This record gives sequence, C-alpha cells and structure tokens, in this order.
Amino acid sequence: MLKELALESLPQKVRDQVDQFTETIEVLTEMRDPRVLASLGPAGVRGLVFHRGKQGTPTKMPAHHSAHFDWTYPKDQPEMADLYRRAKAGQWDGDKDLPWHIDVDPLNPEVPLVPTDFADHDFLAEKGIKLDAKERRQLDYEMTSWMLSQFLHGEQGALYAAAQVTEAVQFFDGKLYGATQVMDEGRHVEVFNRYCVEKLERLYPVNDNLFVIIDGLMTDSRWDMKFLGMQIMVEGLALGAFGMMYKSTKEPLLRELLSRVIQDEARHVHYGVVALREHVKTVLSERERQEREDWAFEVALLMRNRFTAYEVWEERFAGRLSRENWREFTNRSPGLERFRHTMFRRLVPNLREIGLLSPRIIPAYERVGLMKYWGEKAAPELTGEELLRDLDDQAA
Repeated sequence: MLKELALESLPQKVRDQVDQFTETIEVLTEMRDPRVLASLGPAGVRGLVFHRGKQGTPTKMPAHHSAHFDWTYPKDQPEMADLYRRAKAGQWDGDKDLPWHIDVDPLNPEVPLVPTDFADHDFLAEKGIKLDAKERRQLDYEMTSWMLSQFLHGEQGALYAAAQVTEAVQFFDGKLYGATQVMDEGRHVEVFNRYCVEKLERLYPVNDNLFVIIDGLMTDSRWDMKFLGMQIMVEGLALGAFGMMYKSTKEPLLRELLSRVIQDEARHVHYGVVALREHVKTVLSERERQEREDWAFEVALLMRNRFTAYEVWEERFAGRLSRENWREFTNRSPGLERFRHTMFRRLVPNLREIGLLSPRIIPAYERVGLMKYWGEKAAPELTGEELLRDLDDQAA
C-alpha cells in the first residue's frame, strides 16, 4: 500500500519509467535456471535495458558456432530430403507472384486490415481516451503496422539464423534443405518490407523482447539451440500469428502474401521438429535436455510478452495513458488475445513432439495457461496447404 501511494505521488512519466524497469526485472528474474540466465541474460540486458535494437544503427552480434563439413555427402535423413524436394517445388517470386498493383488504403472501412473488434476501444474510453470511428481505424492501422513490422524483424533474424543453421547442422540432407530456407527467409524479408514501406508507409522499430530472442540465438554456439530457438520457437509462433492475420484480414494483397509465407513456414517448423526429435531424445544428457526445456519455457514467456506493442504506446499515448494501463489494454484486446491463442496453439505440440514437455516442466506451462494446446497437431502432421484449408474453413 505504501509503495502504491508513493508511486501515485510521482509524475506520470516517472511512473512509466519505474513500470518499465520493474517489468524488465520481472522478465530477467523469471529465468530461475542459472544456465538459462547465462544464455539469455546478456541478450536481455542489451535488449531490455540498453534497447540496442532502437538505437538507429546496425547491430553487430558475434556469432560463435562450428561449421560442420561432411566430405562424403551422405543421404542421411529421408524426411529432410523430402522437405528439400517440396521446398524446391514451392519456390515463388515476390515480385511476380503477388498482386502489388492493388491499392492499399489502411483507413478504408470497406476493406479493413483487421476486424473492428481487434482493439478494446471501450477500455481506452474508460481511461479517458475516447476515439471516434476514424481515430479507431487509425489505431487499428497502427497496431497492424506494428505487428507486420515485428514479422519483418523476426524474418531478418530467421534469415541469419537459417544461414548459421545450414553451416552447423549435422545432417547433410538438412544442409540441402537449409539452403532453401535461407532463400525463403530472404524472400519473406523482401515482401514484408515492401508491404510495410510501400503500402502501409509505416515501419516500427524492433520490439525489445524480440530483440532479446534474436540476440540470444545469434550469439549461442550450440547448433541445436539455434534450431530450437528459431525453427521451433520463433518460426512456430510466427506461423500461428501469420495464420491469425490471414484468417482475419480483408485486404487481398496482404492475404495473398500471408498465404504464400504460411506454406513456407510450415516446412520450416517441420524441419526443426525432424532435426531435434532424435537429438533431444537420444543424444542429449538429461541435464542438457532439462536446460533446453527451461530455455524454451523462458522464450515462450518472452514471446507472450512481445505482443504489448509499447512502440505504439510511446508514439501515440505516452503522457495520456500510463504504461501499465496500455499493457492492460493490449492484454484485453480481442485481436491480440486471438493472436496469442493461435501462436501457442502451434508451439506447444511441437515442444511435446521433440521431448521438451516432460512432467517436470508441465506445471510451469499450466501456471501460465499454455497446456490447453497439448493435444493439437505437431508440424509433421500438418502441411502448409492443410493449414490454409483449416484457416479458410474457420474464416468461413
């Protein structure tokens, strides 16, 4: 009570700074395993404390991993070889295969980027921020631009991680497939950047939580951790987020862009499951497996916290709405809640499939409400085409 009274006596700007510091400490102290803290802690300081992704200059991340050469070129993984064949057949050209001629008006109520119930505008009104219909569409446009900007930043991280993984993976069929993923990620960076810059005319900086994950992955020396972080965590969550936006948007260019990206991403996550399944269950010691299990849980929390869109708050509402109230707004907004649901619906089954959801860690997932996705299908059971059909059925 005394602490709350003391905070209320401070200017709003100072209270927001205290809230940011407190939230950062909470994220870092959630990393209870010292091995997880050693892995993600330095990245957390660079991202959450120093905001390295928002300094307006290129970020240099030292990469520490061994390139694995095999001069016998074995045919060592039939499932990866099949993914390679599918990936070659599934290549597409972002310039020629997307309808860039479509005019995108992000404020057109006839062709909304997201549904009208995406944000909890009533909550803002309760806090004294009353928006008319045009202002509500403007906020929806900004939130959509923010999400697509984070998709773009995540795809840049995936591009560089895919290049590292291709060097480091110890299956030769996996190297051939990995080369196609590098191409896929480059194409995703191209099309998301073009859509944000040319069509929406807005690009937000990288979110601090996303920066921490990318920094941690790029600087980790262990090939399987790069696989776990990028192929299972980032790509798996992105697949869910892309699917949710594909299902909800009425904008035809964005919908076509997402449909093609989803088919690529389904292969990427499948690749991660195949590469890690045997490794986690038969190669790692129990201590190493538990470390990766804890690491995956910490990253899941970071990803859950990623969708708070503080960058929009800083631009539009700082000084008018407290940081704490903005966080409550994003937690209550139906659209972002649907995003979180779809994201974790794709992640949890893959962790189960590779052996990183043991009875030891399940109570932690239950505590944060993620175990309800246990029974969903894992990546090897779903092709991109099947995912699209399912999303189309849900939308219909």
